[in-house]
Amino acid sequence: MEFSIKSGSPEKQRTACVVVGVFEPRKLSVPGEIINQAAGNHISDLLRRGDMEGKAGTTLLLHNVPGTLCDRVLLVGLGKEKDFREKEFRDAVSTAVRTLNETGAFDASLTLTELPVKKRDMSWRIRQTTLMVFETLYRFDRYKSKKDEVRRPLRKLTLSVESRTDLSAAETALMQGQAIAAGMNFAKDLGNLPGNVCTPTYLAEQALGMRKEHKLKVEVLERADMEKLGMGSLLSVTLGSHQPPKFIILRHDGGKKGEKPVVLVGKGVTFDTGGISLKPGPEMDEMKYDMCGAASVLGSMKAIAQMALPANVIGLIPTVENMPGGGASRPGDIVTSMSGQTVEILNTDAEGRLILCDALTYAERFEPACVIDIATLTGACVIALGHVASGLFANDDGLARELLHAGQNAYDRAWQLPLWDDYQEQLKSPFADMANIGGRPAGSITAACFLARYTKKYHWAHLDVAGTAWKSGKEKGATGRPVPLLTHFLLARVGAQVG
Repeated sequence: MEFSIKSGSPEKQRTACVVVGVFEPRKLSVPGEIINQAAGNHISDLLRRGDMEGKAGTTLLLHNVPGTLCDRVLLVGLGKEKDFREKEFRDAVSTAVRTLNETGAFDASLTLTELPVKKRDMSWRIRQTTLMVFETLYRFDRYKSKKDEVRRPLRKLTLSVESRTDLSAAETALMQGQAIAAGMNFAKDLGNLPGNVCTPTYLAEQALGMRKEHKLKVEVLERADMEKLGMGSLLSVTLGSHQPPKFIILRHDGGKKGEKPVVLVGKGVTFDTGGISLKPGPEMDEMKYDMCGAASVLGSMKAIAQMALPANVIGLIPTVENMPGGGASRPGDIVTSMSGQTVEILNTDAEGRLILCDALTYAERFEPACVIDIATLTGACVIALGHVASGLFANDDGLARELLHAGQNAYDRAWQLPLWDDYQEQLKSPFADMANIGGRPAGSITAACFLARYTKKYHWAHLDVAGTAWKSGKEKGATGRPVPLLTHFLLARVGAQVG
C-alpha cells in the first residue's frame, strides 16, 4: 500500500474515490458538506430521499458527483455523532477500506482522518487509520493453491488533514503506523504458520534474518549453552520433542551508551500438546498460537528498528515444542531452574511459566530498566477478561500505569489484576520450593505469582495474552497483539507524542 498525506479541498481531489462520513441521521461530515456544496446539494438531496441514514457500518457509493474531480464518492455511515469514539472511528476506517477494495478503485482519498475523536489528536487518527488499513487488508493465504484474487485492489491511499501545518506531524504518525503495522503483520504471519513449519529452529532463523534487514544484534543459544547456564526448568519442557530448543537474544541499541535497556521476554512454545498432561483433542490445532508472545517480541523489535527508536531494547525468546514422549517430563517431576529454585511439575501443560522463569532469570544480567514478559499463559485469563483485554500483572505500580496508558492510546487494552502475596500460598509444594500450578481458583494470578518469584531484582510486568493473541471461529487467526501496546509504551518512554 502506498500512502500519502495531503491538505486540500476534497472536491478538488483527482482520484478514483473520495471517502466522506455521514452521521446518523443524515448529517454529512465537514468534508462531506464541502463536496455537497460544490455539487449543488446533490448528496444532501439523496440523503433526504432516504438513500442512506448514516448508520454505522453502512456505505453508499456515488458515481459522477457534479462539481467534483473524482470518479466516485463513497459515503460511510458513522452512527450517532455523540457516540463517535475510538472504536467507531476504527470501525469506520475498516468499513471504508473494505468497500474500496471491492469497488475496483485503484486509489482513494480518505477524509475520515479529519473526523474529531474525543481526547484524540490528529496524529492518533493518522496512526490508527494506518493500522486499520493494514488490519483490514491482511490475508494469510500462503498455503492456498488458489488464492482469493481482488480484481483491482486498492493500491494508493491519501490521508487527509485539515491544515498544512499538520503535515509534518501527520507524516511522523504515518511512519509510526506503518512500522507498527509491519511488526503486527510479521507477528501474525508467524502465529498463523502451522506447527510443522514454525518450529523453534524456524523462529531462530527469522530472528537471524532480522540481523541484516534491521541491523539488530542477534544471538541464538543452543541446548548445550542452556545446560551450561543451568536452565533446567526450560529444558524440562523440551524432553518429549524431537525439535531442539532455542534461546533467542535480540538487541536494538538505539539509545545512549550505558542507558539501561527495556527487556521484552516472549513465550515461544511453537506447539503445545500439553505434554504428558495431554490437552483435549478439540481445538488443539490452535496451540500453534502458543508462540504468539515470542511473535509479538519479534514484531515489536521489527517495528522499533524500522522507526529507529532512540532506546535500548532487548528481546529474549525461549522457544520450545511441548510434546508427549518416552523422555517427556512426568507430573511429579522436580526440576531446578536457573535461579537455583526447585519446581515440582504437577501439570506438564503449565509449561509456559517453566520456560519463562529461566528467561526472566537470564534478564538480570542486563541490569534492565524494566522487564515485560508476554505470554499466552492461561485459559483462566480468557475466562476472566474474554477476548477484549490482555491481563496485566506487575511488581511496580508505575510500570503498570505506563502499560495501561499505552494500551489505551494504542487501542490494545490491558486490565490489571492483583499480584498479592496471599495467592502465593497456592503454589506451596511439600517436596520443592514451589509447584508449577496453584489449582483452579485464580489460575491466571497464581501463574503470575509463580513468575514473580523470579523477578525480585528489577521492575517487571507480565502480559497474559491468551485471550487476545488470536481469534477463533470464522475470523480465525493471529491478531498481532500486543505489538501496538508494546510499541506505544516504548514510544512514550522516549517522549514521542502518541495520545
